[in-house]
Amino acid sequence: MAVTIKDIAKKAGVSYSTVSRALNDVGAGKSESRQKILDIAKEMGYVPNQAAINLKSSRSHTIGLFFSTISKMTSPFVLHDVLTGVYNIVGSRYNVAVKGIDMHEAGTLNPTLFDGIIVLSQRSEDSSFIEEVLEKKIPMVAICRIVYYDVPNVVTDEALAMEQAMDYLLDNGHRRIAVIGGLPGVDSTRLRHRGWRTSMIRHGLDPEEVPVEEGDYRYTSGYRAARRILQREERPTAILCFNDEMAFAARAAVYEAGLTVPDDISLVGFDNWDMSGYGTMRLTTVERNMGDLAREGTRVLLRRIEDGIIDNSRIFLDNKLIIRESVKDIREKEK
Repeated sequence: MAVTIKDIAKKAGVSYSTVSRALNDVGAGKSESRQKILDIAKEMGYVPNQAAINLKSSRSHTIGLFFSTISKMTSPFVLHDVLTGVYNIVGSRYNVAVKGIDMHEAGTLNPTLFDGIIVLSQRSEDSSFIEEVLEKKIPMVAICRIVYYDVPNVVTDEALAMEQAMDYLLDNGHRRIAVIGGLPGVDSTRLRHRGWRTSMIRHGLDPEEVPVEEGDYRYTSGYRAARRILQREERPTAILCFNDEMAFAARAAVYEAGLTVPDDISLVGFDNWDMSGYGTMRLTTVERNMGDLAREGTRVLLRRIEDGIIDNSRIFLDNKLIIRESVKDIREKEK
């Protein structure tokens, strides 16, 4: 059973209010009397009630981290990178409460529970939640997706990144390219489709001729999409995947078909998992570092919370094409 102030008062032979003042360093009287009370509290294993402390200070010491959804389309690798990025900045100063916007009941957001909120937005349907946060006047930053509100916004240019990924395949001689896309209705999916299509048009090719199989950013969907692609009468020489998780699933389907990467099928991913540079397939991929997005977003939010600095600008972080060993140069073969 938890030790209470009443327990300490009984053992010390003083009143409840005297113990309370001593523990809170408020008019505790003689220093030796206060020290005696503190020693007894420590000996008895007293732990202060953090909720009461927070109420008194009007601070919750909690950061809310809200994903568009956790259960349906957030990769566990993205979840890990974002959480790690947030904790890299907040350390032990704040607790982090992870929630899904799709599980939130509109109008129930309690501003006393959060000192600030990070919204990892992946779809336009998040707008009503963002508006509720603004209405409750909770400091906020939005990361991942461009949002059109007067809030700090940390993003990357996903369309340009996917355009560069397709450029790399085309520059290596690939023309029979298939695409494994992402979950429809998600902004990242829309932007990545725009990117590879822009590259095709710029190279004088028709994007409508590219076979596209939609996944949902999870391994199983990538595996099934790759199997459908490999069953086509005209097999592609390369598959462009909308994330690394589906790219590794595609590799499994390629090997099951008796083929190899990159000799028979080249693969390109997106996100640059920690594991993407190791193992039997060192994957060429776009590095969109979700940890960096989370770290920068958290820095911006803490400047608002702790220093009162309000900077509602949009910050673009760079993506980078990481070239490894999963793409074969077939230009000689095509001549």
